Amino acid sequence: MFRIRHIAALTAMLVLGTSLAAEDPKVPYWASIRKDQPVNMRVGPGEDYKILWVYHRQHLPMKVLRTKEGWRLVQDPDGARGWMLSQFLTRDRGGYVTGKQPADMREKGEAGAKLLWRLSPGVVGLLGDCKAGWCEFSVGPRSGFVEQARLWGAGEP
Repeated sequence: MFRIRHIAALTAMLVLGTSLAAEDPKVPYWASIRKDQPVNMRVGPGEDYKILWVYHRQHLPMKVLRTKEGWRLVQDPDGARGWMLSQFLTRDRGGYVTGKQPADMREKGEAGAKLLWRLSPGVVGLLGDCKAGWCEFSVGPRSGFVEQARLWGAGEP
């Protein structure tokens, strides 16, 4: 009887371990803040650790560097690193406009395409596919193409 329970327990651990591993891709990977509500970044993987930063911007991209029991070690666009609960992150790809000058949002993914809007540095939106150095990018109801080099959260993490 002990042997059957032991085998059943090992099988359950194997199945659970496989499903949990399937949920979390290899690090590093891109994620973004799930909701437009305060999200804490902490110095360690637990609610008892000191809060470093509080984020309020939905879709702000985060680079996930490490995972630990429901927590993610993340890096924000400014380089700050800390731990966030995984439930506050989503795999939806966000983008963050970088640089000191506005970035052009164009009708097509090419430099000569019609200019639709100019996006200030720090603007956050949702990323679509990136091809030939340009990414589909949506900010609220506005969408177009932005040079990939101007978006933190695009490309390989």
